[in-house]
Amino acid sequence: MEQNKTKNRLMENESYKETLPYERFSRFGAEALTDAELLAIILRTGTSTLTPTQMGALLLKKGEKYSEGLSGIHYLSLDEIKSVPGIGDVKAIKIKCIAELSNRIARCRSLQLLEFKSPAMIADYYMESMCHKDKEHVIVAFLNHQMAFIGDEVISVGTVKNASVSPREIFLSALKNKAVYIVLLHNHPSGDPIPSSADDEMTRQIYEAGSMLDIKLQDHIIIGDHRYYSYLEQHLLENI
Repeated sequence: MEQNKTKNRLMENESYKETLPYERFSRFGAEALTDAELLAIILRTGTSTLTPTQMGALLLKKGEKYSEGLSGIHYLSLDEIKSVPGIGDVKAIKIKCIAELSNRIARCRSLQLLEFKSPAMIADYYMESMCHKDKEHVIVAFLNHQMAFIGDEVISVGTVKNASVSPREIFLSALKNKAVYIVLLHNHPSGDPIPSSADDEMTRQIYEAGSMLDIKLQDHIIIGDHRYYSYLEQHLLENI
């Protein structure tokens, strides 16, 4: 009788083991795992009351206010991530790094379809990474003579209302990247992409500096709350 009980317990343990994310990964591959299970593998350990998978599900729930699924986690702050029981500094940083890696992989894939001659497509490419930021970020995209994307760089991070930009820094980076054209982008945390007089002045300075260096400012795009404003579309660059 005792032997049968032991056998039953072993069978129950094997059955439970097969439901764990690591074992499901080994048997079926990563594509078979749910989003919560993928997060569980990263988290590794749970608490006395929560399994790693349950912790992953709580993270996904918190991210829903920004976006559905795993993309919502990208916008969670470290404090929001650490509000899930069992997640401290180390695990929170891992989650943020993996979310950023996922975002960069997605951006690299989208580059294959991106046409940098189109303001709408450029704005769409940067929209999700910029529209939720609570401070102004200034990014410069570098293009070659065929308008193909070379790379980009965050030039400045400012306050809720503005970010200071040095034309010198922009064109040092442009020269380093051997850019022929540049596209300037920045976000308005208010959500309204309409340019201010300061934005107009910044555009004028960079346009004029680029003209002297033979590096053309192709466009200045302002990102709002899922809206954008393009100086090129508004035919303003030639009238600066």
